[in-house]
Amino acid sequence: MLFGKTLRTVAIFEAAKAALALVAGFGLMSLGPRTIEHLVERLVAHSQLNPAAHYPRIFLEIAHQATSVHLLLIAAGALAYSAVRLVEAYGLWHGRRWAEWFAAASGAVYVPFEVMELQRRVTWIGIGALVLNVVIVGVMLYCVFHSGPRAPREHGGTFRT
Repeated sequence: MLFGKTLRTVAIFEAAKAALALVAGFGLMSLGPRTIEHLVERLVAHSQLNPAAHYPRIFLEIAHQATSVHLLLIAAGALAYSAVRLVEAYGLWHGRRWAEWFAAASGAVYVPFEVMELQRRVTWIGIGALVLNVVIVGVMLYCVFHSGPRAPREHGGTFRT
């Protein structure tokens, strides 16, 4: 029973990431390039950042170069990312072994990048992201190796893989 609740908790987390990516991707697309440029300029000014400094300048340049095609590509990327996360969430919700492996692998992909970022600069968000991903990877690997053989499915009589 513990495995089921754990897998469903991770499934909900993955589905939430999918929803957030969709909202962000299609939200950017719906704004349009000029609105995004204006919002970035206001954000930099409101944050009292120096527009000539390195990171604010990069942020402003990206916003100035944004086109409808760029925004469409971002939305398409968000859709693809969301589809992968929703498939993973479905598999975890239904206790599929392949989804456990996929969740462990997809979480592990981020760990080296999070460690490198923490070596560059330690932040609470960076620490939280690293800890969360390491916990998810650990839990998924524990589920894979300790959940034992799967029971036959109710309909069809084949084992879950």
